[in-house]
This record gives sequence, structure tokens and C-alpha cells, in this order.
Amino acid sequence: MPTLFDDVTFGDLALKNRVVMAPLTRNRSPKAIPNDLNVVYYEQRSTAGLIVSEGTAITQQGQGYADVPGLYLPEALAGWKKVTEAVHARGGKIVTQLWHVGRISHVSLQPNGGAPVAPSAIAAKSKTYIINDDGTGGFAETSEPRALELAELPGIVEDFRKAARAAVDAGFDGVEIHAANGYLLDQFMKDGANQRTDAYGGSIENRIRLTLEVVDAVAGEIGAGKTGIRLSPTTPANDVRDSNPQAVFNAVVEQLA
Repeated sequence: MPTLFDDVTFGDLALKNRVVMAPLTRNRSPKAIPNDLNVVYYEQRSTAGLIVSEGTAITQQGQGYADVPGLYLPEALAGWKKVTEAVHARGGKIVTQLWHVGRISHVSLQPNGGAPVAPSAIAAKSKTYIINDDGTGGFAETSEPRALELAELPGIVEDFRKAARAAVDAGFDGVEIHAANGYLLDQFMKDGANQRTDAYGGSIENRIRLTLEVVDAVAGEIGAGKTGIRLSPTTPANDVRDSNPQAVFNAVVEQLA
């Protein structure tokens, strides 16, 4: 019988043991750029079979908390490259968690101070972490979102694809698509946050469409063997709920399979 310390293969990733470090948000990357502290943090944990990085925003629009890292600036990619090189030098493997928070954001974090985006213009009863004008940090109510236009959705898919390519180019061994915990893709899948009447709302087939399009785009760009996805069928995190999660996630898993 295998033990926790035996090797294992997940997709294209050959791991030296079965210990996987979960993603942990840290708010230690000012201006969304990983720094030397990130290098030390991940290098110290590289004896795990696999590290899943902290949630990493695919665009500034996808940013929801102050000082979390991104994948959309050249300086951020250079910072991540130092991280992946340090982990690999210790014999570890690391994937990044691709993150678009949707409505779990604040105008102070968005491009030009705009409203966060969501499937529908429904505010979440939740909080996020921001930097105040005096430089102190603190929690604030999430801002009122605007509904994404139908014409914007291909751009969201493309942002995930580009971020996956950037991650692999920066040395990550793969990616985990964050489709859980009340963030953008989870918001689309669950009817408590999605009240659209177009091809991305209403039926289960429509509500899971964006998530499946993102999976197809990412897997097509970097390979299915380097692509994972995080789901949370019943968590109420970030004020997201569905009236029939069993049916929704049966459909998701069948399509992923």
C-alpha cells in the first residue's frame, strides 16, 4: 500500500511525495509583484510533493485584495521566475492558482477606480482587504459590481489563457483554475449570483459554460496534463449559493471528465 511519502503522478506532473500544499493568500506582494520574501516562503516549503501558489490575479480587473500577486505585469513574471527557480533547485514542483475574483473586490483595486465585474449586478455580503489612504491596511465592504456584457466574456476566457501561458513561461509546472469559493467562475455557476438571461445564465448548461470555456482555453494552451481546477459545490464563502448544487456540479464534473 502506498504511503504519503511515496511518489505519484498527477497528469504530467511526477511528484516525489503525496503532500500537496494548499494555496494560502498572503497580501505580501505590493503592486502585485512577488519579491524576495515570496522566494524564501516557497523555497522553504519545496519539500512538499506539490505547491499550489497563493491565488494569483490574471488581470488587474481580477484583483480583489491589496498586495496579492498577479501574472499580468512583466515585473510580476520576473518575480515569479525567481520563485519557481528556487523551488525547482530544491527538487520541488509548483503550480499557480489562476484567480479572477469577480465581485469580491473594491473600487480602489480596480482599473481607473471602476466597479468590480460579476455575472449580474448583485453585491456580495462580504469584505475584502484594502490599503487606506494613510497607508494602513484594513477590511472593507466589497463594492457594488456591474454585470459583464456578453461581448466581454470572450476576453475573460482569453485573459485566463494568456495567464496560463505566462505562468508556464515563468517556470510554473502547471496551473490550477480557481473556480471556487465565490469568485468569478463560481459566481457564474451558481444561481444566487447569476441571474443573467443570455447564453451564460438561466439553465445549468448556460451557467457552467464560462468555466468550461476557460478550461478548454487553458488546457489547449498549456496541455490538459498541466491543468487543474478548484471547485467548491456547497461552500457559502463570499456569499455565493445555489438552489441545486448537486445538479450543477454533476454537470460540471461530467463535462470535465
